[in-house]
Amino acid sequence: MSFFKAAARLAGVAGWLLGWRPEEFWRSTPAELESVLRAAHGDEDEARVGMDRGELERLRAGMPD
Repeated sequence: MSFFKAAARLAGVAGWLLGWRPEEFWRSTPAELESVLRAAHGDEDEARVGMDRGELERLRAGMPD
């Protein structure tokens, strides 16, 4: 997947889960996005990075395109 497609998909996820508008996504840093997603998920385990298979499947089901 190209950088553009991956970034566009992540921007969509940020909009869907966080209510961010595109300009809010593009102004954020990767560290800011990660911390907000961790807080939204309730993830207190700092060692965990990324998502598990179940989370990926849940996102795919919610956004099939």
